[in-house]
Amino acid sequence: MDLTIKSTKTLHNGVEMPRFGLGVFKMTDKEAAVEAMLAAIKAGYPAIDTAAIYDNEREVGEAVRASGAKREDLFITSKVWNTDQGYDNTLRAFEASLERLGFDYLDLYLTHWAMPDTYEETYRAIQRLYDEKLVRSIGVSNHQQHHLEKILATAHTKPMVNQIELHPQLTQEPLRQFCADNEIAVTSWSPLARGRLLDNPVLGKIGENYGKSIAQVIIRWHLQHDLIVIPKSIQPERILENADVFNFALTAEEMAMIDGLNQDWRTGTHPDEIHLK
Repeated sequence: MDLTIKSTKTLHNGVEMPRFGLGVFKMTDKEAAVEAMLAAIKAGYPAIDTAAIYDNEREVGEAVRASGAKREDLFITSKVWNTDQGYDNTLRAFEASLERLGFDYLDLYLTHWAMPDTYEETYRAIQRLYDEKLVRSIGVSNHQQHHLEKILATAHTKPMVNQIELHPQLTQEPLRQFCADNEIAVTSWSPLARGRLLDNPVLGKIGENYGKSIAQVIIRWHLQHDLIVIPKSIQPERILENADVFNFALTAEEMAMIDGLNQDWRTGTHPDEIHLK
């Protein structure tokens, strides 16, 4: 797979979504967040993934404007939080996100979690935002197959993306296959399993073959599985390291070895249990 930092995946509506970007979860120190985002944009990152609950949408907008990059050259994602779901609430939440960002559109807007009583109405509102051309593409996050099946049964525009926790110890192969069968791109959050794999001997040995870190091997694994990946770091040197994954390729055997690390282990909440939080 011939990939660069600017490689894109064509969503089912024709929009080109970057395969690689910066996740900004837990970037709550405002100044450090802006500096990290500026470092990423300077390093060539074409996308930033935020959410209302991250409390840094203002910093995303500030970084984009301070970078000197053209707004249309960056792909910005945000998400509606659980307590803002439902049809009317979602429309208001989107307006608030745009105001904080200082933008007049988003490239991708997602339902953050499938809240049992509201996720279908939330997605219906997101479809309206798409119809009104306020978002270029739409989707969901943390949705299981049964959630997606309910949405697909009534949607006039099916989700373009499902963002899910995914890493070598949570490969999510059945859900990935369902998404592929329905032309839904998959974005991996927590792609490095929150550091749990950074001393794994299998990954370490593979990294030695290429002079690469374990984090770089994992990011490359995501990319070669046709996944969109958004590693998070606030450290400029790590931001650069995470992007240095386009000058080597894992073999089929190495990909299978990494697949074999799966334990169906999650760093976060199971989507079917989010209502208990």
